[in-house]
Amino acid sequence: MKKKSFKIYKYACIALTAAMVGVGCTDLKEQVIDEVLGSNNSNPENALAAAYGQMGDATFVDHGNVFALQEYSTDEAILPTRGSDWGDGGVWRAIHEFTWAPDNSVVNNTWNNLNAGITKSLTAIGTIESRPDFTNKKLFLAEAKAMLAFYTFHTLDLYGQAPYRDPSNVNAPVTVRKAATAIDELIKEVEALVPDLANLKEQGTHNGRFTKQAAYALLADMYLNRAVFKDRYAATFNFKEAAVSGTGTDMDKVIEYTSLLINNNQFSLESNYFKNFDMDNAGRPELIFVVTQIKNTLRNSDNDFAYMSMERNQKPSPSNRGTNASCITPQFYDTWDGNHDDPRFSRHYRYSDGTWFMNDGTDVSVPATSIVPNSAQLPWFHFNRGLQVGQQYGPKLVSNTAFEMTADGRIKVSKLFCEKNTTLAMDFTPALVFDNPAQAIFTQAQINQGVRCFKFEFDPERDNGSSNVDIPLYRLGGIYCMRAEAYFRNGQTALALADVNKLRTSRTREELYASAPGKELTALTEQSLYNETGFEMYWEMYRRKAAIRFGKFDLAGTAKKASEPYRRIFPIPQSAMDASKTFTQNDKY
Repeated sequence: MKKKSFKIYKYACIALTAAMVGVGCTDLKEQVIDEVLGSNNSNPENALAAAYGQMGDATFVDHGNVFALQEYSTDEAILPTRGSDWGDGGVWRAIHEFTWAPDNSVVNNTWNNLNAGITKSLTAIGTIESRPDFTNKKLFLAEAKAMLAFYTFHTLDLYGQAPYRDPSNVNAPVTVRKAATAIDELIKEVEALVPDLANLKEQGTHNGRFTKQAAYALLADMYLNRAVFKDRYAATFNFKEAAVSGTGTDMDKVIEYTSLLINNNQFSLESNYFKNFDMDNAGRPELIFVVTQIKNTLRNSDNDFAYMSMERNQKPSPSNRGTNASCITPQFYDTWDGNHDDPRFSRHYRYSDGTWFMNDGTDVSVPATSIVPNSAQLPWFHFNRGLQVGQQYGPKLVSNTAFEMTADGRIKVSKLFCEKNTTLAMDFTPALVFDNPAQAIFTQAQINQGVRCFKFEFDPERDNGSSNVDIPLYRLGGIYCMRAEAYFRNGQTALALADVNKLRTSRTREELYASAPGKELTALTEQSLYNETGFEMYWEMYRRKAAIRFGKFDLAGTAKKASEPYRRIFPIPQSAMDASKTFTQNDKY
């Protein structure tokens, strides 16, 4: 018997009104008929598509939304003003300098986008519930409710409170859920949804939809952070509180839910760590729940996580470039001391003819046989991945449409200089030296500073407005990190060390190192566990929550004084406070 099922088409926030595949089918080649932009949601497919689509409408893919608040506020990442670029009234610096206020546009935009996700999820729930004859009602309703929990969790994490309205009552008032009490409610809600959710790749699902496995990951995340939600401003957190349901403690539940994923043979760790972040990473075995993206003419996808770090003169194709903005901090770079041979630190690119791009001044040329997709045979220059430090090398333009080539038709590799200061060598320095140490402002003569993060593959077709990279929200590497932390907080240090070493030794540096695996640790401390979590999860919107749990968030750092605990959450935007008396401003804002 054929039943309708629902797909979010890869890399787009689109409703599919074509004929659907049968239960259990995993074919992703449905015809795209219609795109929903948020208004015509009377159809359950459309309404649920809109709820999923909000994840890719900047919320979890644009550097200025959840990424900014989870990364730029930490010891891992910073977006300084660089000469004439990225001033913008100081809104980016404020996130790292801890000077943000309720009128900060980054805080405001993130709030609005997460609230849009909540609203679209509530709309989807109401639409689905109003259709008693809908074939996939139970599955769709579970997914819509799970997405509501997902958006609400992230809103509570960042702002301490989130709006809610009963979707079954059109006249219901807007109420406010507070983190300290709502975290238990959310856990119960998601646990109750698990029986109605599909297993990954069953009932036509894929990792861009909320499955049982996505629910296990979200539940582990909620239990791991429950103590923080309960008492945000505490000097220490009670990670061993009795679990919301069942037996054991919060950490026991983290171990339970992460183990369900680690023991699931659908998932496995990538030996090449950076495959998780490639342009063709769709369906990779480590990815549990993702934002799916595709370049299309209906809705933009986003390349920010790669675009933001690359210098403007680093060009993967003659028609594309980076923007020379964000970098990692000296504090985070220093945690890698003695670990530069870790396979997650960096990786050289090897062309099909065996040429390695060394990026150390020894390169003369690389083959031009790699071609930019959807182009008129434009050559594709592949930069190395991971953390890029020191003098950079790559192609130069001889015109707006052509790289400088060698006589035998290869792409010439040259020493690179900064675009906005053509006499300044593109030397990415670990140190960040600001004229005023309390303000992350570089002069035009200093714009080369900062080690850059090339973790996500840079799309050669367009700048930041397009990408084929699925953005991981939960992946197996992060699940191992969660379990290792839970084991450690339970006093099960040997098991925590085993999980950390599983991550270290599963990754290999193929290329020049004869497939050498990462090295094991012989001991684990709280500091080394925090470092290892950073090695695995940098640039993935994970750092702020970890920093709070490990007691690192309030510490002084680059362009940041020691901060007070009230900064562990962001203010409710002033625009929201002005528009409604529903919310109460967070403490000290």
